[in-house]
Amino acid sequence: MDRRQFIISSSATVAGVALARVPVWGQQPAAPPVTKFEELRRGVGIFIGNGGTIGYLVNGDGAIAVDSQFMNTAAICVEGLRTRAPKGLQMLINTHHHGDHTGGNKAFRPLVKSIVCQENCLVWHKKVSEQANNVADQAFADLSFGGSWSTNFGDEKVWARYFGPGHTSGDAVIHFEKANVVHGGDLLFRRVHPRIDGPAGASAVNWIKVLERIAKDHSNDTIFVFGHGADNSVRGTKADVTFFRDYLSAGVDHVRKGIGARKSKDEITKVSALPKFESVTAFNPRLTLEGTLGSIYDELSK
Repeated sequence: MDRRQFIISSSATVAGVALARVPVWGQQPAAPPVTKFEELRRGVGIFIGNGGTIGYLVNGDGAIAVDSQFMNTAAICVEGLRTRAPKGLQMLINTHHHGDHTGGNKAFRPLVKSIVCQENCLVWHKKVSEQANNVADQAFADLSFGGSWSTNFGDEKVWARYFGPGHTSGDAVIHFEKANVVHGGDLLFRRVHPRIDGPAGASAVNWIKVLERIAKDHSNDTIFVFGHGADNSVRGTKADVTFFRDYLSAGVDHVRKGIGARKSKDEITKVSALPKFESVTAFNPRLTLEGTLGSIYDELSK
């Protein structure tokens, strides 16, 4: 190749590479997800990424993870935990069946000895996956429980407990006993409007009782891990749990009064805020106060 041919060929290659980096009109270039590991206490921590908060425990026996987000961030979490736990990942626990908490299960499946969840969670995970025709993309739990389950892992005692319907009909509360850390999955929303999954057996009325039980069973020193939170802040206190309980109670009271006054669903749900809870925001544009009140209305009007 002479000099003139080399310059033409090289220019075309550079131009091709540059064009390959330019996104199609109207599209944004794919950016790697922003993720973060945060240590909490005594080997227990959280992983922030794309979806519901992942919790983890690392000690001399290896690592346990709680929830798995989606595949892109699950893979990052898996690699991070492998570097932190020389004995490897041993177990994955799912707090409930929603895709932003189980969508990354397949990234964990080749490494863990078992996936654990509440029995209703397993039923819903399979049912929803069949309806969506994406069973092949899932990794289902191979160990399920009814009311409670526990395991000794290294120097930690791990509990998973079920208190009845709340966010769905299969939500588990995970308690790292010695670290005094509670991962509540989507039973805990920190200062944001929640999702009440009525089709999956949710109950706002019983959810209030569940939150009351969670607050009662733990101390002011307990660190609570929320599934989602305002400004992506998912670490909270007992006061944050009772705040969410009181928010749901205010919503139920508001709807009950509206139904008692023979108001329509639209009249009841189209309010700008609940008194004393004006600071609650929408972390997801599809999850609004109107939606929360609408779900409560659907439950109570039955």
